[in-house]
Amino acid sequence: MTKRRFGVAAVLVALSVGAVGCSNNTSTSSSTSTTVSSTTSTTSPQAATSTAVWPTASSSTRYRTPEAAATGFATDYLHMVNPVIGQFQQGDARSGEVPVQPSATGPVTTVLVRELGSDNSWWVLGAGTAAIALTDPTWNASITSPVTLKGTAMAYEGTVRTQVREDDNSKPLGEGYITGGSTSMGPFSGSLAFTKATTKYGAVVLYTTSAENGAVMEASVIRVQFG
Repeated sequence: MTKRRFGVAAVLVALSVGAVGCSNNTSTSSSTSTTVSSTTSTTSPQAATSTAVWPTASSSTRYRTPEAAATGFATDYLHMVNPVIGQFQQGDARSGEVPVQPSATGPVTTVLVRELGSDNSWWVLGAGTAAIALTDPTWNASITSPVTLKGTAMAYEGTVRTQVREDDNSKPLGEGYITGGSTSMGPFSGSLAFTKATTKYGAVVLYTTSAENGAVMEASVIRVQFG
């Protein structure tokens, strides 16, 4: 898979340590996945689904195609309005990415998808965009309130909105914003306080909105655990 500036390839490599080895797939994987899957894992397929942001393991929602998973994530999780869903781009034998845009000419959010679980359904591991590069926290990190957010970004007036979410709860545990660059990528560093989670897993979400109508334009989403 081509490495992008926001490091989506690193997320797939990190996930493969905990998920590829526990899958029920018997087909040959790419070189990265083959190395990992050759080791024995005691993690169950259901436990592997906990590494995904969307859908949640406790929900009944499942997707048979990567495009369907990306569509559900864009509309039901990110709350994009009529997003444009691009063609699935294969990574290894069980994963890849789907480009999503708010419009045909809008910025691209790359949605990372993977087959997980005993039914080989498609799940979303996270998302990235070239305009928001989150370096801290990292994928699947354990966080406590307030969580420190660091990275670089470019957005209208430099404003990037931030959320901490927990699984199976439509209301964010905390919301705020950070300020990066407005005409070029600029560094940001801030903190976001959030209420105590009732689940083990959640996500940190950074996104931009349209200056015209407030619609979500692009997003960076990483999986986290609550410490």
